[in-house]
Amino acid sequence: MKTDEFAFLNRQLAGMLEEGIPLEGALRQLCANLGAGTLRTELTALEQDLARGESLGNAVGRRQLPELYRRLVTLAGEGGNLPGILTLLADYYQRAHDLWTRLRGLLVYPLIVLLGAMMVSGLFIWIYQNLVRTVAADFTARPVGELPLFLWLPPVWLGLALAGLLAALFVPALRQRLAWLLPGFRESHLAQFAGALRMLLQSGMPLDEALALMQDLEAGAPAGEDVRLWRRRLAEGEGRFAAFAAGSRAFPPMFLWLVEQGGEDLAGGLDKAAELFRQRAQHQVEMLLYAALPVTVVALGLLVAVQLAAVLRPVVAFLNLLGN
Repeated sequence: MKTDEFAFLNRQLAGMLEEGIPLEGALRQLCANLGAGTLRTELTALEQDLARGESLGNAVGRRQLPELYRRLVTLAGEGGNLPGILTLLADYYQRAHDLWTRLRGLLVYPLIVLLGAMMVSGLFIWIYQNLVRTVAADFTARPVGELPLFLWLPPVWLGLALAGLLAALFVPALRQRLAWLLPGFRESHLAQFAGALRMLLQSGMPLDEALALMQDLEAGAPAGEDVRLWRRRLAEGEGRFAAFAAGSRAFPPMFLWLVEQGGEDLAGGLDKAAELFRQRAQHQVEMLLYAALPVTVVALGLLVAVQLAAVLRPVVAFLNLLGN
């Protein structure tokens, strides 16, 4: 489902609940205006479950919605502050959408360059195989040799790079791990982590339960390993954030320091960390976008020069033979 559409829907739902419209009726009206898709299917099923008298926690727990969303909505249903939590969730998913839209845009340049470079490489190989070698075989007694190294090696490199990029985009485990390592993506994940943990604490969830949920959400990523260490130290009696989060590998010292500045108000410290790293992610993405275009142009130019030289060498030798 689209996170921007999901955020907008939750903001509308919060507004309708504040105006006194029952949850089932609000969901029914929103679903009537949604296009066909996963989001409409899940919300329609949620509305039908609620109309049959099921509790909000049981009904939303069976839906194919984000785990963070399901847990917070369940807590909000029990605590009676559903509109406020829905507004927080709408802001969270909208910010996440804005950041990831920029990050995905950052991947467009490398993808376009890789595809374009592979087409150019294929063209040079076709020229060499079908024109240069054929002409040499027809007009001289010294045919051109097999495909030279500098002609077939670039397409191999490009294919490996393209395969790696596609794997990073479409393999969830690899994508999650790389997102905590690459500049821009890492800051974005730090901002989302801080924002999600802040929402859990503001909803009234105990710290250990909130950390347990974040550990599940970050399973397989470096952050998940750090959070597991936090929970163990918290169970051993370390109450201050700086104490149980010391030595974290995925979270930089600046992040830990900002959260610690909140003191007893851990949610306030997380809010500061989320805002700072959101701004840093936006800045780094913009810088990378400005740098991506000239770098990709230079890389493509070098590739063309290398392969063009490989093609021109037998052409020059052939012309020399004709001259002799």
